[in-house]
Amino acid sequence: MSAEQSGAPVRPEQPTSDRRRWLGLVVISVAVALIIVDSTIVNVAIPSIIDDLGITSTQVQWVQESYTLVFAALLLVFGTLADRFGRRRMLLIGVSIFALSSIAAALAPTGDFLIGSRVIQGVGGAMILPTTLSIINATFRGRERGIAFAVWGSTIGGMAAVGPLLGGWLTTDFSWRWAFGINVPLGIIIVVGLLFAVRESRAANAARVDGVGAVFSVVMSASLVFGLIEGRTYGWWLVDKPFTIGGWTWPFAVSVIPFAFAVAALGVVAFVAWGLHRQRQGRSTMLAFSLFRIASFRNGNIAAMIVSLGEFGIILSLPLWLQNVLGYDALQTGFVLLALAIGSFVASGAAAGFGNRIAPVWIVRAGILFEIIGLVAIALVISTDAPWWQLVIGLLVYGFGVGLATAQLTGVVLADVPVEQSGAASGTQSTARQFGSALGIAVLGTVLFTSLGGGLDSRLEGSVPDATRAKVVDLVVDSAGTAIPALEKQSPAAATAASEAFSDATRYAAFSAAGFLTLGLLTTLSLGPGRVREDDDAVTDAAAAPPVAA
Repeated sequence: MSAEQSGAPVRPEQPTSDRRRWLGLVVISVAVALIIVDSTIVNVAIPSIIDDLGITSTQVQWVQESYTLVFAALLLVFGTLADRFGRRRMLLIGVSIFALSSIAAALAPTGDFLIGSRVIQGVGGAMILPTTLSIINATFRGRERGIAFAVWGSTIGGMAAVGPLLGGWLTTDFSWRWAFGINVPLGIIIVVGLLFAVRESRAANAARVDGVGAVFSVVMSASLVFGLIEGRTYGWWLVDKPFTIGGWTWPFAVSVIPFAFAVAALGVVAFVAWGLHRQRQGRSTMLAFSLFRIASFRNGNIAAMIVSLGEFGIILSLPLWLQNVLGYDALQTGFVLLALAIGSFVASGAAAGFGNRIAPVWIVRAGILFEIIGLVAIALVISTDAPWWQLVIGLLVYGFGVGLATAQLTGVVLADVPVEQSGAASGTQSTARQFGSALGIAVLGTVLFTSLGGGLDSRLEGSVPDATRAKVVDLVVDSAGTAIPALEKQSPAAATAASEAFSDATRYAAFSAAGFLTLGLLTTLSLGPGRVREDDDAVTDAAAAPPVAA
């Protein structure tokens, strides 16, 4: 939550002539880039992590999901704390936590230890993002603020392009552990830069943190994502595998998963009821509930969440498929995925160029349409011998759509929000996108691995004994496909079936993502024809800062 959320004016605490603030802007941008680089590196390094630690496909989802989930749940909490106790202080703590947890991740001896490290990384990341935005708000004014946000956003776009290549190089020539270890020297540089170039600032009358609302948000998020990811493990209704914690085992015939979904539903009800209660008392809330009366804000947030869900259709599945089925190494995978980042980066600049002549909502719709076309194109060429250049074309189109949509979506959501409430609205919209990202990994990861298991089982039926077939299917699914190359030496026929099943599952995940994006496109129709906004400070502040989920 930024200072605008509390209604308190934010004043720059350093003179306009202080040139160090531009150096501070670079440091702040690198701090946000730290989050982006880490996420893209992990995507490329996952197959090597599976080989080294022997983690299961469910753990693969949690390696990525745990960070995103914690990040989304704590985003608003730490934004509020930063306004109260000091933005630079909170950023220093966040970067330090992120760097230290990166050391733990780099040294992780087991998959569970790595997942725990990623959870702590999520805490650090949630401290970093909203704090950087608040510092820019407190430091720059007018046209300078627009320039500052442009630098901030361009840094994110550039790092999104560099991340896959850096991750591929480190993983191929050194180890996946350096994919996390690289955060340590970057963290040290950021800490030194913050102490030298960024002055402390805080809001005069920042709102108190809604601790109960924060607990409800964590409960509803965690239980929902747990149910979506673990459903295929423990059973969607009846128990397939006993759920145990320590020495305690789930005692009922009905699986723990329906219970998790029930807790999530109750958590949503409690979160909303508690927030409305605090709002009636004139107290701060986790989300800006009063703003949901504005149709464009309400519908825009729904669209943003669905679009974020769809945008993660290939982030999890494609690197696994490229390396385990096509035989690419991590660096080659990074080069292929670079096409997505290039398309996004080009589109972000293009959207800024004609954004004053075309209503932002039409740019968003065009972007989502490009995303759908790109995903369908990728899905249609996925096969066990797909040429790389066909994939690159689809990724360029998809990335171009991502760049168009994310460059303008925030501005669309905030189009009718009063200027004095733009901070609260921006924080709410970022949370909606992060929650959509978490759901995307959970839902589409489940589609991927469930389709893989079912497809491989049907291909092996009749040609392999039942007991052996079950072992092969479990081996391929639990290893997230990394067992396919080794299976080739023992049973070429089974390896071929596994490669075909993995290709089909990746295709289904891409089509599913395209389906969610189509739903997101339809939800934008409720936003009306839109209009071209004048270039005032409020619009510049809100729209120039793209959500980190992109």
